[in-house]
Order: sequence, then C-alpha cells, then structure tokens
Amino acid sequence: MVRAVAAQGNASDCPAQLVGCWVNAGWSQGLSVHSSRGWEDRVPAGEGTDTGGLVSVLIARRHRWDKVSVCGYLADVYCLGIKNVLGPDIMDELALRQFVPTYYAAYSTGWQDAPIELAQHLVFGAVDYAHSLGFEPATGFAEATGHLGAWQGPSDITFGKDGKPFYTCGPHDNPSKIIQTLERTVGAPPNFDYISVIGAHAAVW
Repeated sequence: MVRAVAAQGNASDCPAQLVGCWVNAGWSQGLSVHSSRGWEDRVPAGEGTDTGGLVSVLIARRHRWDKVSVCGYLADVYCLGIKNVLGPDIMDELALRQFVPTYYAAYSTGWQDAPIELAQHLVFGAVDYAHSLGFEPATGFAEATGHLGAWQGPSDITFGKDGKPFYTCGPHDNPSKIIQTLERTVGAPPNFDYISVIGAHAAVW
C-alpha cells in the first residue's frame, strides 16, 4: 500500500532540491536497524530520555529561489504509524531556521541532520508496519509524500518496541478500538503491550 502511495506521489514530477532533513535525536530507541546502514543516532539506545516511540521527521525542499516547502511527519514507530502530518508549508529560509527548533521543542534530546534515506525508511516503514497492524496514516499523508521522494522498500528498520507492538494511549485516541484492532491482527497480549491511563496513573499491560 505505502509503496503504491509513494509511487503515485512521485509519478508526476521529481522532488525539488533538498534543502534540509532532520529527525529527533533518540529516534532509534526500541528499534532495530540493519547494520549495513550506519545511520547515526546522537542518543544511543538506552541513554537519555525515552521518546515513547514517537519520532518526528522534518523535510525542507526548494520551492522558489527565495522560498522553501516544508513537510513534517510525526510517527509512532511502535504501533500506530503516522499520527500527524505538517504541510506542505511555504516559508523563507530564515523562518525555516527559526522553525526547526520550535518543531523539536518537545524533545529534550534535541534534533539532528538526517539523510533522506533514513527519513524514507522511518516514515514509509512506519506506515507499512502500522498497516500490517490494521492502522492507516493520518489525513494529509498522501499529499506530503512528494517531499520524501521515491522509495521501494522494504524498510531496513524493524518497528515495534524491541520488535513487538507497543501502544501508548494518546489524548485523541480511542484506546478500546485500537486495542480491539491489535487483538484482531496480532492476538491478545502478550503478543502486544500497551499503556493505559487510569486517573493520574499509567498501567502497562
């Protein structure tokens, strides 16, 4: 499915010149990455603040000589795939330099430059993984695939927390529906784990 979307998004024209590509440091926590890739994570696994499986990718491409087009992707790499899509938004390069730290403000680990190939494997790979669990990407994802460029897959990243679906309840989720979907696609726990919030307390199942 995701390969068809990627091909459709790039069939009409080639992506514009890449201006910048970023990902939050700590992106690889809980994931396995093919050893041949050599993709850097400035926060090695097991160190720093746990990102909870949330990875933010930001891509800027040339729009005109004085403007850039920006897309952002929030991926739940442990379960739900692409939860939110930003853009494409048009801005000048000064605004872009100011926007990058704002986009990553929620991450105490900060952000880092990333090769576009890592962005592709994270974003398209997360969509593929979530689709296998019964979940579709957020509204607007198809319109934002052009910034990622062509990708064939499969991903060189193993998704899920340590290879197993791990669902963390978000503020806008329907947790009962999500858990029912996981039970239908992978079976009951311990085939997947989840965190539910009861009052002020979180319980891990």
